[in-house]
Parts: sequence; structure tokens; C-alpha cells
Amino acid sequence: MSQHNNHSPEKNYVLGFIISIVLTIIPLVLVVNHILSKGVLIFSILAIAVLQLLVQLFFFMHVRDGEKPGYNKMALILGGIVVFTIVAGSIWIMSFNSQVQ
Repeated sequence: MSQHNNHSPEKNYVLGFIISIVLTIIPLVLVVNHILSKGVLIFSILAIAVLQLLVQLFFFMHVRDGEKPGYNKMALILGGIVVFTIVAGSIWIMSFNSQVQ
């Protein structure tokens, strides 16, 4: 007889989906109801976005420790570097452009 895992893939997907929905609704409620000041609100939204990213990675993309070679982790790190470079470069160009005009 095979042993059943306590967490089937379907349960993990549903749990990840529910957590994602909650992490999407929280910033919406914060913005619509003007609960926090502007600086704290931006920080809160960014923190919840990072949590959302982690939920997506672990529940849907199955990035976990101890699985096979670390190629997917290396590709994820490279992708993060590329995204950071594009975002930082875009912000730098936009700030420079606003100074010229």
C-alpha cells in the first residue's frame, strides 16, 4: 500500500489560491479606505507584493529546497537580476528625463 501525503497537490493549489486572493484584497482595502499614511501605505503594499511573490513561487512554481539540482533556483536568481536591472534602469532614465525637461 502506498502512503498518502497529508497535502495533496490540489489542496496546495487551493491553499495558495486562497492566500493569493487574501494578499490581493488587503492592499485594495488599505488604499480604498485610506487607513494608512502615504509612506506606510507604499511600504505595506511592497511588503505584501513580496509575500505574494513568495506564495506564487512556493505554491504554484514549486520552488522548494532539496529538489533536484538547483537549476531552477539559479534561473530564478538570474531572472531577478534581469528584472532589477530593467526596473532600476527605467527609474533612472525616467528621473533623468524629468530633470532635462
